[in-house]
Amino acid sequence: MTATFKGFSPDFFAFFEELAAANTREWFAANKERYKDVVQGELSDFVSAMAPRLARISKHYLADPRPNGKTIFRIYRDVRFSKDKRPYKEHAACHFRHSGEADVHGPGYYFHLEPKEIIFGGGIWKPDPVDLNKIRSAIVADTRAWSKVIGDAQLKAVFEGVSGDGLKRAPKGFDPDHPHAEDLKRKTFFVIRRAPAALARAPEILDEVEAGYRAAKPLMRFLCKALGTPF
Repeated sequence: MTATFKGFSPDFFAFFEELAAANTREWFAANKERYKDVVQGELSDFVSAMAPRLARISKHYLADPRPNGKTIFRIYRDVRFSKDKRPYKEHAACHFRHSGEADVHGPGYYFHLEPKEIIFGGGIWKPDPVDLNKIRSAIVADTRAWSKVIGDAQLKAVFEGVSGDGLKRAPKGFDPDHPHAEDLKRKTFFVIRRAPAALARAPEILDEVEAGYRAAKPLMRFLCKALGTPF
């Protein structure tokens, strides 16, 4: 693991281009050491470099650089209930989860790389029904605070607003005519920025991601408060 992060190498992205063309267990077995050295190695370096930057935003988010730790996603797909039987993900990703959460369904910051683009942002993905109800209830209880979140100038400039899949109708127990009815329908609350993959090939990617995570603070703070966890 290096002390400084110089950006993701051309071979990092080439690995996923080649994997997409031959997503088989045979191909992966022949390239497993390359995966460990290049993909896992560079992701570990990135997470290590992000750790002090993330701590300046909030001390409650984990940056675990271990290849099989809590931050770097595994490359193996769960194909048990999927028609798509490709065994491996054709992208790399990290989730800087809240220290009080056991899995990816709590508040966290996300970073995703594939050959043509990168994606990063923050929020909460498909929280369990109890937590989802807490978030919706918080929006209703403090509509003004939620208005400030979605109206935050920096958040909108970087991410163009809060997004996330939702219901077709207002959830049971919530007013369909509420000023934030569309947000109350959401099952996921996230801010996402997409950028060309070339951005990740230089050390400046650390500055870009840190700036994005800072811009997401109003949303992250609101979510944590709704769930009764520290930000």
